[in-house]
Amino acid sequence: MPQATSPLTAASLWAGLLVVSGTLAYGLTLAHFPAALLLGPMLAAIAFGVSGASIRMPKPGFLTAQALVGCLVAKSVTADIVGTILGDGVLILAVVLVTVVAGAIVGVVLTRLKVLPGATAAWGSSPGGAAAMVAMSEDYGSDPRLVAFMQYVRVALVVVSASVVARLLTDVAAPGGAGEVMPEDPRLLAVLATLAVAATGAGLALALGLPGGALIGPMILGAVLHATGVASMSLPATLLDAAYATIGWYVGLRFTRETVRESLSALPGILVATTGLILLCGGWAYGITFLLPIDFLTAYLATSPGGLDSVAIIAVGSKVDVSFVLAVQTLRLFVVLITGPILARWIGGNAAET
Repeated sequence: MPQATSPLTAASLWAGLLVVSGTLAYGLTLAHFPAALLLGPMLAAIAFGVSGASIRMPKPGFLTAQALVGCLVAKSVTADIVGTILGDGVLILAVVLVTVVAGAIVGVVLTRLKVLPGATAAWGSSPGGAAAMVAMSEDYGSDPRLVAFMQYVRVALVVVSASVVARLLTDVAAPGGAGEVMPEDPRLLAVLATLAVAATGAGLALALGLPGGALIGPMILGAVLHATGVASMSLPATLLDAAYATIGWYVGLRFTRETVRESLSALPGILVATTGLILLCGGWAYGITFLLPIDFLTAYLATSPGGLDSVAIIAVGSKVDVSFVLAVQTLRLFVVLITGPILARWIGGNAAET
């Protein structure tokens, strides 16, 4: 446990962490890396944590960040996406379940090979919503540090592979920012409505004792209100950046030298497993082109086990059916968040038996 520090020392450490986080986030943004505002602060916090910095992100701040990420997921659910899901519901659900099962297989393999503990392998191999997986994993007994490491190695590989495939199959370059995917409603009322959804959804879910309730509550409540047009939701970039940074700091500051050694020792296995997951999803994408009137690139991006935001950015800059890609990715995120605890317990129990 970190030793208590004086308020002045703590303030100095936080100031230094803020500067380093901003510098790294800016560099990752210039490199067009997804979730740069989460990864930059997390990498900076890891450096501070490993060096022995005695500061920690308070749990209430982490729960608030979870609620905002839940609203971000809810905001992606539109009437068009719901219509696409209802129109091709059975096949879309099949696409989603195959990808989720592939992720579970990867988790089982990593557990059997003792690359990672069972529950951690389950959350780390969940295909989609990296920030959400990291935020929820601790509530279910996993190590969020290793989950974050595994998730963002996967995100990096998926983004690179999806970008290469998109470049090979289309002449249109991918856009530079997520703002082109989901335009913001700048009205103050939309922002206030989003904050109300975050507070109400998280409050109700936590009062009911739901694990991961700070994220799940706003996600479900916001999705219903947004898709039905009852409420217009908006998350200003500064607010979302603060939420990402908070999650990054919460996870990163808990890293120790031992955790870093464990993460690096698991890297070869994670790389092999992630590559296998991408190939499995790519094979399934080729198969569904015979079942649905869609092209391979649309199918590939829809089944790609990356984050909704990064895949959406690539999809918008390519000649694909964007509604189908977002429908599959959004539904899969919901399925992963709902089935994650079940798969984590099953994989963890499977590991215990072996």
